[in-house]
Amino acid sequence: MAERFVVKVRKGVAVKERNPVSTIVKVKKGVAADAAEAAASGGSQRKGVAHAKNPVEYYGVSTPIELRDALGIRGLVPAAYLPLELNCERCISRLREKSSNMDKYVYVRHIQDTNEHLFYAMLVRYTAELMPIVYTPTVGEACQRFSHTYRGTLRGLYISLQDAGQVRQIMDNWPTSDVTTIVVTDGERILGLGDLGVNGMGISIGKLSLYTACAGIHPACQMPVHIDVGTNNEENLKDPFYLGLRQHRERGPAYDALIQEFFDAAKDKFGPTVLIQFEDFGNVNAFRLLKNFQHKACTFNDDIQGTASVALAGLFASESLTGTKLSDHTFLFQGAGEAGTGIADLISYAISVESDIDIEEARKKIFLVDSHGLVTKARLPELQHHKLNYANECANDDAEPIVCSNLLEALEYVKPSVLIGVSAIPKAFDKNILHQMAQLNKRPIIFALSNPTSKAECTAQEAYEWTDGMAIFSSGSPFDPVTLSDGRTFSPGQGNNAYIFPGVGLGVLAAGSTKITNYDMFLAAKSLAEQVTDKELKVGSLYPPLENIRSVSAHIASTVAANSHETGVATNFPRPKDMLSYCQSLMYDPFNPKFDD
Repeated sequence: MAERFVVKVRKGVAVKERNPVSTIVKVKKGVAADAAEAAASGGSQRKGVAHAKNPVEYYGVSTPIELRDALGIRGLVPAAYLPLELNCERCISRLREKSSNMDKYVYVRHIQDTNEHLFYAMLVRYTAELMPIVYTPTVGEACQRFSHTYRGTLRGLYISLQDAGQVRQIMDNWPTSDVTTIVVTDGERILGLGDLGVNGMGISIGKLSLYTACAGIHPACQMPVHIDVGTNNEENLKDPFYLGLRQHRERGPAYDALIQEFFDAAKDKFGPTVLIQFEDFGNVNAFRLLKNFQHKACTFNDDIQGTASVALAGLFASESLTGTKLSDHTFLFQGAGEAGTGIADLISYAISVESDIDIEEARKKIFLVDSHGLVTKARLPELQHHKLNYANECANDDAEPIVCSNLLEALEYVKPSVLIGVSAIPKAFDKNILHQMAQLNKRPIIFALSNPTSKAECTAQEAYEWTDGMAIFSSGSPFDPVTLSDGRTFSPGQGNNAYIFPGVGLGVLAAGSTKITNYDMFLAAKSLAEQVTDKELKVGSLYPPLENIRSVSAHIASTVAANSHETGVATNFPRPKDMLSYCQSLMYDPFNPKFDD
């Protein structure tokens, strides 16, 4: 008799056990019985229906014929057997027939609701094509329409002010205790779209899809969370179909108490190594919550730290094109919110690490423009806390304070070599701005990072045309290749956070980390930049092809996991001798067979 194996997922780590009878992979404890057990019970209809309704286990027509009786699904699916690869091709063909990205989004989410293996098979095989569908820019529209398109699917945990004092009990309603990765939002600042309230749950769902597709975090081990404290979006409050609390946002102690209760409950339920990623919290809370929890839990804020790491990676990669070190650049930001100051913080940290100078000195190379103009010491009384570190002393030759009320005036004063847009102000980088950047620099670096596409500070076409093809360009949302009138073609890379956060999550899982530090984000940026080849740089891309993203994530994960061991925050021992191979071994692959002979 051929030896069989059962594969169980415990805390996101696959464990293969010998079993002479069973042939079915178990992905969650207590959910799916093995084939022999099912056969012994007669393969009851109720068991088959329960299996078919569990999208984490169900393979549909990709279930081998010989296993359908054991699982109780014979007759519940068509008679044909389609290998997962062929089923993937069938569904991608159907998706390509749809005319709008929103229709495509609804279609793939429907597949996810019934068969997650098929959903992730499509994402893994067609990453570059589907990432703009399941994430930015389409996820922005999906969030805006969330209450109107909600299908009642069990996909996420909803915690509101009404649940205060009961969050730990609510955690027990989640179908598994094997959660390793959580993305939580309060919906206040979704992309560049503002306060969407409960409709922001779509962003938590989208981010976790990328954790799985890009880094192999098992779909059974993730949990999207929305913390509902109301919304200040009057359109939502007036919408009869809005699914969140119908009240304005809580800004007092009740808010902080609910966030604290959530963290305490998550760590108690899932353990101290559970990764909790903050996503799209408003400026008023994002910085202080990160500061409060980053030394108490395994947590990071992707808008602040993930965006910063992917931007820093682009700057590291650009050194091959400009011949200029990070410390020799002067940076000007349009936007001084979470993303802007987060990137500025990591750049100054990187400069201080690489150049061995005080971080205060490094910050003098960085200038921010907010809605009131250039951030300077003259404006100290009015500045929010997160901007204070970049309030530079700006004066003219007569020692009088400089006042720059807009980006153009700031650019003329600062004379930057790097211009970074994180303001969500469309067309902020107009022809005049970009032309002046080209006059100041032989190879101006232009990062238009705002999402979705409609909020980008400029398009790729504009960046290249208005700098005569000399710009080194990156964007937050994808743009098509650009061909100039002289025949030069550029294929700009997207500075997508998906290059960073999935790999960080996998590294945390591999090491059993209890903390995530700024140095982890610095190392992740370094690792990403090292994976950009001359081939990508030649066509203007500062990032590897999305088709390589699982390999990229594995390398980032091995770097982060190694650092966790070296800094004493790892809990998984012994430390693997080959960390890269170990990280790769943990990655969920939808194309892997369910059983081995």
